Amino acid sequence: MSKETVFVNELTDGILNPEEKMLGPVKDGGTIVANTAPGCWGPMITPAIKGGHEVTKPVFVENAKVGDAIAIYIKSVNVTSTVTSSGNERTVDENFLGDPFIAGQCPNCGILYPKTKLEGIGPDSVKCAQCGEEISPFQFTNGYTMAFDEDKSIGITLNKDGAYKAAKKARDYMSIPDGSIQNPIVNFAPHNITGTISRLRPFIGQLGTTPSKPTPDSHNAGDFGAALIDAPHEYAFTKDELEKHKTDGHMDINKVREGAILICPVKVDGGGVYVGDVHAMQGNGEIAGHTCDVSAVVTLKVKVIKDMNIDGPILLPIEEDLPYLAKPITEKEFEKGKALGEKWDFIDIESTAPISFIGTGENLNMAIDNGLSRASNLLRLSVPEIKNRCTINGSIEIGRAPGTVTVTFLAPVNALKKANIFDIIKEQYKIY
Repeated sequence: MSKETVFVNELTDGILNPEEKMLGPVKDGGTIVANTAPGCWGPMITPAIKGGHEVTKPVFVENAKVGDAIAIYIKSVNVTSTVTSSGNERTVDENFLGDPFIAGQCPNCGILYPKTKLEGIGPDSVKCAQCGEEISPFQFTNGYTMAFDEDKSIGITLNKDGAYKAAKKARDYMSIPDGSIQNPIVNFAPHNITGTISRLRPFIGQLGTTPSKPTPDSHNAGDFGAALIDAPHEYAFTKDELEKHKTDGHMDINKVREGAILICPVKVDGGGVYVGDVHAMQGNGEIAGHTCDVSAVVTLKVKVIKDMNIDGPILLPIEEDLPYLAKPITEKEFEKGKALGEKWDFIDIESTAPISFIGTGENLNMAIDNGLSRASNLLRLSVPEIKNRCTINGSIEIGRAPGTVTVTFLAPVNALKKANIFDIIKEQYKIY
């Protein structure tokens, strides 16, 4: 029986597997409340987590069938961590097979996905549980430990003494969920940057629906997913398989935050909505490769849109986050436009509304092409027309390097109505 609200406190082992039973089901129009674990660095130093992240187990949504879409309304994102650590990484080649995010391997035992134990504090503290060998596939090139104030509005990077103090109670300071198996990255106590203040603006790095083939969660996107093509481990894909099965849930786009709506493809019955990898803040591009991973309680409302047949996510950011040229035309602007049209003997003024297509690919150029193509396919407008509209009424913005972008523009209302998406856009924005 479908539930009005599904509470999620269970996490995956890093693999999004459509063959495993989902949680729920939740009603179409119902709510998911999820207790999420930190996404990047903790799982990255925990080889028993196979996907590079540790996201929530997917939830089955009532009435969602393959070919539909699920609109996910982000109602709230409440950070529960009070300290975290992050930074730029380097890999330790002998500690993985082919891909350090997926196939951690003990260099002494040769075991894949080995269990680990922590001994002491610092970058050499992750040990193989069987033989005691240092085993982390990643180390910092430049890292920091950040503490947050009580109302989670600012953070400050700690010095060595503060970082080591936090490391002694790393799981508690990070508020890691009870079901999580990750090693807390605060235990590494990085402190290359000290005394720097940053503002918090939390967002969700992983949000979406389950791929139609077992997929490492951090690679459920066109850029990181490219590493799966002909890989030497068991989660290898062909190029065609990746394009067919992925749902681009790993976006790291800082506009995917409280108040936004994300519309996701359904590639398995029930959709399988999952969430994780919440970040405390991030500039466009996540150029360091990582940012402040935190635990959080996330509340989502889900609504099925029938027969939409989209290949990847569509984002409706809050109006504040829209590019200047893509903000909704105001009533005053619309009236000025009508007056200008009359001056030129032209009265057929187009009504438009904002929409943002996610594009992913092996690099940013490929990601842009992917986003443009997705917009063209849904709205039945040519790619050259989409390019023009992005140029005069929108923007292409980097979500994450190396290959995630948002293709945002004011689209014709007539095209949005034909695509069965205008009603939900009207919920998000005031349209004239």
